[in-house]
Amino acid sequence: MSDTASRGPARDPQDLERMLIERQWAGDIEGMLALFEPDAVVDSGAGELTRGREAIRALFEKSSATGRKFQRGEQRPALVNGNLALTSTKLPDGSITSEVARRQADGTWLWVIDRYSVT
Repeated sequence: MSDTASRGPARDPQDLERMLIERQWAGDIEGMLALFEPDAVVDSGAGELTRGREAIRALFEKSSATGRKFQRGEQRPALVNGNLALTSTKLPDGSITSEVARRQADGTWLWVIDRYSVT
């Protein structure tokens, strides 16, 4: 994806999930990474935590190579406390994701923790 206009920032923590899925389906790994803080951590359920954008990029590239696509689910309302937000989604297979987002100085939101499944 070369259209950076569609890489706008998340103005609400609820936007992050939708934006991640849209960007993944478009093959925009850089756009996906732009939704995470530089030192974010991802638990993909593979037994190890993935820390930092470079490692997350490798995770997304590996996932992209398999053709696996994220699915939309039933997003729960974000629980916001000051500059932190807990987001979660119940996926079609019944698993539930959980993420922590942080409000940035410019008012936008980025994920700092992403756990693919808590079930």
